[in-house]
Amino acid sequence: MQIPIPVSTVGLLFCSNLFMTFAWYGHLRYRSTALPLVIITSWAIAFFEYVLQVPANRIGYGYFSAAELKTIQEVISLTVFMGFSAFWLHEPLRWNHLVGFALIVLAAWIIFKEW
Repeated sequence: MQIPIPVSTVGLLFCSNLFMTFAWYGHLRYRSTALPLVIITSWAIAFFEYVLQVPANRIGYGYFSAAELKTIQEVISLTVFMGFSAFWLHEPLRWNHLVGFALIVLAAWIIFKEW
């Protein structure tokens, strides 16, 4: 049984964004760690982000346009980041963050709408 293209694309992009978010922001929890170690660790984590992201875009392109793939990635990225900032960095999500993210989701809807 083959996994449908939208499911595999979104699933791989979601997983790649988990790695990306930790590579970009995970070190903020460890501010006393030496910067060279943080950079090397972030690069190592980002490798796995690319291992998932490149196949996701290869699989999804053709079913989705490049603009749609980027839009999916951005919505997933913001969704992952909201959870990450709340649970990993212990930062509260404020109403203006939620409204701003909702406006981005509205923009995604506009991109995907058949006009």
